[in-house]
Amino acid sequence: MNINLPSKPTNQWLIGLIVAATATTGGVIYYALSQSGFISQKAPVPTVVTAPVVKKVTALGRLEPEAEIIKLSAPLSLDGDRIGELLVKEGDRVQAGQIIAILDSRASLQSALEQAQEQVKVARSKLAQVKAGAKSGQIQAQKATVERLQAQLEGDKAAQSQAIARIEAQWEGEKLAQTATIRKLEAELNNAEAELRRYQQLFSQGAISNSLFDSKRLSVETTRQQLNEARANLERINTTNSKQLREAKVILERINATGNKQIGEAQATLTQIAEVRPVDVQAAQSEVDNAIAAVKRAQTDLNLVYIRAPIDSVILKIHTRPGEKISSSGIVELAQTDRMMAIAEVYQTDIGKVKIGQKATITSQVFPGELTGIVEIIGLQVERQNVFSNQPGENLDRRVVEVKIRLTPEHSQRVAGFTNLQVQTAIEQ
Repeated sequence: MNINLPSKPTNQWLIGLIVAATATTGGVIYYALSQSGFISQKAPVPTVVTAPVVKKVTALGRLEPEAEIIKLSAPLSLDGDRIGELLVKEGDRVQAGQIIAILDSRASLQSALEQAQEQVKVARSKLAQVKAGAKSGQIQAQKATVERLQAQLEGDKAAQSQAIARIEAQWEGEKLAQTATIRKLEAELNNAEAELRRYQQLFSQGAISNSLFDSKRLSVETTRQQLNEARANLERINTTNSKQLREAKVILERINATGNKQIGEAQATLTQIAEVRPVDVQAAQSEVDNAIAAVKRAQTDLNLVYIRAPIDSVILKIHTRPGEKISSSGIVELAQTDRMMAIAEVYQTDIGKVKIGQKATITSQVFPGELTGIVEIIGLQVERQNVFSNQPGENLDRRVVEVKIRLTPEHSQRVAGFTNLQVQTAIEQ
């Protein structure tokens, strides 16, 4: 059986078509498999020189100001006060010392300051008065008081001395008179007794009657009774006048003591009025100093109601509004946002690969492009991760070390308003 074979040109064309179709099909299958991950796309081109692969340590992080965020609050002595005025809003740039807020207690502390200032004026007036001494009229009036008391003392002493002399003279006269009476009665008693003895002899001889003898005896008894009464009167005179004399002398001593005391007090007052003593000046000066110190304390307390920015910074957040009591979070949060840093949370297994001075790039969906920086600080403490990617199956209990990356000045300005923004960091090894 004869078979007619195609000519050679026809066979070559057919073979080329089959080869082309096979190559195309194989290429499609190869591309599909490479895209699905079953075949690695490696194009071994021996003649092409590729750049070395740069190894990087990647980690999630956040942006923060280089200086820590400051929570500005009221002084401890004014804790619990309310905000009277708030002079800033979020995003404002403030200078160091600029007033941020004024507390509600300003009015009462201002009044306390004014009162303390008035006390200084009073103390200074008193000091000037002490230094100037008393007026001449006051001195003359006090001298007159001293002279009046001296004259009064002399008059009272003279009057009482006269009373004492009168009592003494009266006593002496009464004593003399009573003594004379006693002597007279003693003489009469002696005569009566002698006559009674003579009449007793006559009576015993029967020369006189009983009645006559009894009359003589009665005369003796009467005279003796009169003598006893006279002696008793003398004792009474001595006792009475002695008592009066003692009382008069006590009064004289009291007059002397009281008068001298009054004169001494008056003279001391005169000396005090006329003399400007250093101790009085020092005491008045101490009152002035204390009043000035009170003003300084009141001024310090008043200054505390003006809440000022401690540094040049930006107001990040306001926690307390006018009329509100200062919260536990303070009044405002502020920070120096012109110098930003990225805080990367590097896994503890990778921290050994990170060194100070390594370059790093920072990216985020919030800002375009990349930020660059240098590793400046490597933390010394392993902590739990705070920044998460929120991917399914993510380990939420990883242990990390914070690495601070200083951004370049131009890149720091780009993200000055993104404090606490979550970012991705890549640190070149």
